Amino acid sequence: MSTANLADALARADLVHEHATLAAAIERVGREIDATLDGTPAVFLTVMQGALAFAGQLATTIRAPLAFDYVHATRYRGATSGGALLWIKQPAISLAGATVLLVDDILDEGHTLKAIRDFCLEQGAARVLLVVLCEKRHGRGAGLRADFVGVEVPDRYVFGYGMDYHEQGRNLAAIYAVDA
Repeated sequence: MSTANLADALARADLVHEHATLAAAIERVGREIDATLDGTPAVFLTVMQGALAFAGQLATTIRAPLAFDYVHATRYRGATSGGALLWIKQPAISLAGATVLLVDDILDEGHTLKAIRDFCLEQGAARVLLVVLCEKRHGRGAGLRADFVGVEVPDRYVFGYGMDYHEQGRNLAAIYAVDA
């Protein structure tokens, strides 16, 4: 575990979104996905580790038939800024001809999510819909926009609800922001 201290980070952090706000946003996103899918089966592809909390709750709000898998690719490895993409696990399920719901915790600059989306398309996915709990809108990065967004977050370092602060705090029931 990192030497960074979560308690110290929380002491200087601002609460951005409380649990009730996030729960309501997840319910709304589920309804939006259902309206878009209109009963069409989809592959629900969770980006680990950050999207775990969000994806688990979101999945229960979607009525369309879903096949589940996950990917694990990272640029952060415990740091607060990204580096080169490292693939840890690619999906085992076939994406050929499928509608893919690519579910992640946050769309910030979008480099990781773009690489995973491009991989899905290279594997023959008919379409890839980007679903994120949080989105930062700041004009930097890969130019990617999510199809479904739970909440917007400030252009600061955010953690909680799946997102980490030096590999800590993913289990927090709210989202907090600190200056990196």
